[in-house]
Amino acid sequence: MAETPVNEKAAHGFNYTRPVLFVADVNRAIRFYVDVLGFWKKWHSGDGAGTVCQVNRGDTEVILCQDPKRSDKSRLFVELNAEEWAVLRREIAERSIPNQKTWWGYDCIQINDPDGNEWLFPYEDGGGNGQTP
Repeated sequence: MAETPVNEKAAHGFNYTRPVLFVADVNRAIRFYVDVLGFWKKWHSGDGAGTVCQVNRGDTEVILCQDPKRSDKSRLFVELNAEEWAVLRREIAERSIPNQKTWWGYDCIQINDPDGNEWLFPYEDGGGNGQTP
């Protein structure tokens, strides 16, 4: 099988992706994502009574799925520009969002949802250098 050049792979990449996060209680998860992290609810199966819901924030779309057979955890690595980083720092302070400093290839701020799904935000300068929210 012939290899495809890197620039051609980028032209035919995945243009639209949405992570699916498994949660124990979809309504609890919705409250966290909407009330704490500032997402908004785009749709909710079963006219709001179902176990699958999509929440959005800017260009970020996440599907929350309550499935008793799934208790696995996810990790999302989200790079932010300087303006978005400033917003994150402000929101962490204003909303008292629990977070911790961690390392995953870079110094990062880690925010966990109630089900243990991890959101990692690398420091805007890539190395931390004392910049904490």
